[in-house]
Amino acid sequence: MYGTQSKKDLAFEYQSQVHILRPSIHARRANITVKFQDLYGFSVEGNVDDVNVLNEVREKVREQGKVWWALEASKGANWYLQTQVTSTLKTSLKLSTLVNAITLKKLIRKGIPPVLRPKVWFSLSGAAKKKSTVPESYYQDLIMAVEDKVTPATKQIDHDLPRTFPGHPWLDTPEGHAALRRVLVAYSFRDSDVGYCQGLNYVAALLLLVMKTEEDAFWMLAVLLENVLVSDCYTNNLSGCHVEQRVFKDLLTKKCPRLAAHLDALEFDVSLVCTEWFLCLFSKSLPSETTLRVWDVLFYEGAKVLFHVALAIFKMNEEELLVAHHVGDVISIIQRSTHHLFDPDDLLTVAFDKVGFMTTTTISKQRKKQEPAVMAELDQRSRRLNSVNEKR
Repeated sequence: MYGTQSKKDLAFEYQSQVHILRPSIHARRANITVKFQDLYGFSVEGNVDDVNVLNEVREKVREQGKVWWALEASKGANWYLQTQVTSTLKTSLKLSTLVNAITLKKLIRKGIPPVLRPKVWFSLSGAAKKKSTVPESYYQDLIMAVEDKVTPATKQIDHDLPRTFPGHPWLDTPEGHAALRRVLVAYSFRDSDVGYCQGLNYVAALLLLVMKTEEDAFWMLAVLLENVLVSDCYTNNLSGCHVEQRVFKDLLTKKCPRLAAHLDALEFDVSLVCTEWFLCLFSKSLPSETTLRVWDVLFYEGAKVLFHVALAIFKMNEEELLVAHHVGDVISIIQRSTHHLFDPDDLLTVAFDKVGFMTTTTISKQRKKQEPAVMAELDQRSRRLNSVNEKR
């Protein structure tokens, strides 16, 4: 789609997308709730302060876009592809490559302009490379081959379609449902171990809105599940998701010991909020534009980003959470906070500047440490269920 557009056309489309929200004069004069649509068509409800924050954010998006256009003009349209740096820098490594890599990491953390997001994601995530390994007609052949097949996965997908972002002007239409169904069903046959898991509907839906085409959304979903995220996150027993929650709980204890102790005293289980975060990748919890800023970094830096963001949410609410007396209060504080995180910079500044440094290697070691306990717990749970079923 974007390959046929000139830079001038892209810049015009970009500027037209980032519009200023203007509540009525009556709304500005009173502390009342206003409703509006965000950049991706989602209905947003907030007060006038929230609108002002969004306008400030969109002004920053404009300024950030100018930086990207300037780099494209000076270094070429695909300059960000010349940034591959291995963990062990070779003496032959060009200085320009290293500079580009450092520049790109900083730029991505500040946000990819919406109009450039599809092509940057597709290239940097590995989706383009993955697609290049199969025949060009792979996706179309796949959806034709599975069109009339019925499986437990297709039945669950059909059940979840109308519950996926209800009220959205495109997703909640016959056309939107059909496109989302094709992407999800196609992937369920590509990877029978995953098949379909609730949560993927929200992820795939947001990918469709960003990528604009079903095929590109399909390949982004594939690279996400096969390369970016931890394996077994979406299998039947959700073992990978259980491991992530245990790793997160350990990280919370290390990064916010006082808060972790308080939550333990309340018998608060982090899975009450983290399950949705890790399965839906924050798409149901954060405003869409904030979610996509998280995904900008996720597709470039990997799954450790999810831990940075989850820890940041707790850290940003630490003082209020420390005076909570009930589990329900904790959940309410977290949900109220996430639903009104309209400024992605507030979240990502805490996530990367205040949470502390974490490496993919450190996270991997933590996962390996937690895996045996998770598998033993799941095995014990399975045995109990089998025992109950045998007695019936």
